[in-house]
Amino acid sequence: MIFVPQGALFLVPFAALEDTQAKPLIEHHTLSIALALQAIQSEPIRQQLPLKPNVLVVGNPTMPFIEGKKLPPLPAAETEAKQIAQLFSTKALVRDQPTKPVVMKQMQTSNLIHLATHGLMNSFSGEVPGAIVLAGKTEADGLLTSSEILDLKLRANLVVLSACDTGRGKITGDGVIGLSRSLFLAGVPSVVVSLWSVNDQSTSLLMTEFYRNWHDRKLTKAQALRQAMLTTKQRFPDPIDWAAFNLIGAPN
Repeated sequence: MIFVPQGALFLVPFAALEDTQAKPLIEHHTLSIALALQAIQSEPIRQQLPLKPNVLVVGNPTMPFIEGKKLPPLPAAETEAKQIAQLFSTKALVRDQPTKPVVMKQMQTSNLIHLATHGLMNSFSGEVPGAIVLAGKTEADGLLTSSEILDLKLRANLVVLSACDTGRGKITGDGVIGLSRSLFLAGVPSVVVSLWSVNDQSTSLLMTEFYRNWHDRKLTKAQALRQAMLTTKQRFPDPIDWAAFNLIGAPN
């Protein structure tokens, strides 16, 4: 089931919507979101990862001070990142390692990018809201902004922003202007983003299950996310804990 939302409908958690039997849609349907109708008909690029993908995984960076306050650490995000990195036989960048220069350089050569950290919706630079928190001390060296992502040329098959509010932004007639739109314009065909402030424990479970389903079971991205939601729902039944993430773009 593919949704083509308009405007604020991009912020709807379609997985949690109930059918006529009062069952969440995710129980019976595989869901994804397309930016436009023509995107459904076109063949998505880079559908499959290479046999030995170049993977960038970031988790729980040393948090900077933002507007005079130090952001809290995310220990579950670090565990999440290490588990995901192990699936791909690589090492996660955690704590002091994922600095802005290091992450920006690796993003441009990675086939898969997973960022488990804080997401912020402020307009820190330019007119495009949104930023991903990396290791640093200040806003200047600890934030990767939507505007900076726009200037990158990415080759990734998938970018997962395992952080709060990464699917939000400025609502326009063409959808949401923010982190997700910047990634698409930078060349990424599929993006997983969140619609609200997520629980790091349930998110850690959902994300590790997502990659096991995609990498080990060879499901499509959309199928893998559905199965991950169903697994997380068993342990965390409240939709606030399992329905926050949307897959936007190519579902394969």
